[in-house]
Amino acid sequence: MKRASRHHSPYTSGLARAYTPGMIVFGPVPSRRLGRSLGVNHLPTKVCSYACVYCQVGRTLKMHIQRQAFLPPEEVAEAVRKRVEQLRRQGESPDFITFVPDGEPTLDQNLGRMLDLMRPLGIPLAVITNASLLWQEEVQEDLLKADFVSLKVDAVSEALWRRINRPHGSLRLSRILQALLAFRKRFPGTLVTETMLVNVDYGDEFAHIAAFLKDLRPHRAYLAVPTRPPAEPWVEPPAPEVLHRAYRIFAEALGEEHVEYLVGYEGDAFSSTGDAETDLLSITAVHPMREDAVQALLQRSGASWEVVERLIREGKLLRVEYQGHRYYLRALPSRRR
Repeated sequence: MKRASRHHSPYTSGLARAYTPGMIVFGPVPSRRLGRSLGVNHLPTKVCSYACVYCQVGRTLKMHIQRQAFLPPEEVAEAVRKRVEQLRRQGESPDFITFVPDGEPTLDQNLGRMLDLMRPLGIPLAVITNASLLWQEEVQEDLLKADFVSLKVDAVSEALWRRINRPHGSLRLSRILQALLAFRKRFPGTLVTETMLVNVDYGDEFAHIAAFLKDLRPHRAYLAVPTRPPAEPWVEPPAPEVLHRAYRIFAEALGEEHVEYLVGYEGDAFSSTGDAETDLLSITAVHPMREDAVQALLQRSGASWEVVERLIREGKLLRVEYQGHRYYLRALPSRRR
């Protein structure tokens, strides 16, 4: 098979059918880290270097660590520009444009180009990455173009990392952690970490993660728990005392002002384009929505609940229960069990 060119890949023709501009860009959605976040979904489902047990996008379908081109960056940038212009006409402006696709954003070799193309919009640019490819120089160069970078640090011990994140077989945790420290020295923007806690035995792992984060010096270290339906049905949030123990250990190492819980409901303030079906499918591809948030979005769109029922009947939307709440998710192959 030929190596993908800078602007084309074997995925492009399929994406042209599956992705409309309304699917590439979604929101703004409420974000506990970024305020009003306009999401960019520039990857096919679900291309990733990890298969995290808690992933809200579902199980990884294509495990990769080789970067390649997906959608042409100009197409992605144009979809974002049009949505930003629409929002500004409505008197809205997102706090961030956020690269948070159905997979690992740094697998897209055009990430840096897309960041360059969106810079003239005058909105801060964020990338939410699992950090697994930071050992590649070109990945660091791309991320240096962002204003805000979130790095995943779920574990610093090999066994726990492999149990929770289930990485590509060729990845090495020690190499990734060294790359995070090197990138921190270069990055002038806001750097945060996110540690997702689930119902496993952490032993003394929190102390080891905290020691690493003390060296990394993130602006904020977030402690998160699953709040939406995960990839694996056994995954649940840890017991409250486990979460509180992690917070105490992190706060002692980093200072309380640098540690924050990321555990609450972000609310229902999802922006509407006026097209309820497109909004539901584009948002729930990346961001499962609670039933009350879906109801609020339909109300803003002037649409009825029949839109949801029709999408379920057509096999485009899934309805699932998790932690006492009903959620709606786009019916992606990664979510079918």
